[in-house]
Amino acid sequence: MYIAIEGIDTAGKSTQISELKKNYPDAVITKEPGATEIGKEIREIVLSARAQSKKAEFLLFLADRAEHLKEVIEPNLDKMIISDRSAVSGVAYALIQGEISKEDLVSLNNFATNNTYPEKVFLLRLTKEELEYRLSQKELDGIELRGSEYLLNIQDAIIEAAKLLNLELVEIDATKKIDEITKEILNNMKDIND
Repeated sequence: MYIAIEGIDTAGKSTQISELKKNYPDAVITKEPGATEIGKEIREIVLSARAQSKKAEFLLFLADRAEHLKEVIEPNLDKMIISDRSAVSGVAYALIQGEISKEDLVSLNNFATNNTYPEKVFLLRLTKEELEYRLSQKELDGIELRGSEYLLNIQDAIIEAAKLLNLELVEIDATKKIDEITKEILNNMKDIND
């Protein structure tokens, strides 16, 4: 089973992945971007903001995704794979930038992933109020400094991206207690096993 946990910064992805690991101790825990050696280098390039072209940045993410598929996803499809982000995030960020058509976003991702996507995608959804509170409690990175409106647009774009890629998206209220969120994810995962 291959699932992805999606959400904007501070939504609680890392916390939920830690909780899921307790229920699936043998799970392969991975992330996009940066789960492979090449992926780490690509991540560094993208985070350094050296690429002047948004298309170049997008293609770097696709290269990471193709390598991630080859090294991590395909060899472990017989196991539980829990990914921190997925192609859904990549498409969402590209949608926000608006430089690549939706058709190209889908076809290029299909090419990079060999049409291998998570069976279910869980979106930890934040309200504007909760997001702003959580951001006020931490030192902000480059993405978070773009502000709550930008992050909420990304959250909406994640929903659109899942539809474009024809993936099952389960939206979960990320303001709930940690254990309630975990329980909701686990209950939805049972559907895949049945």
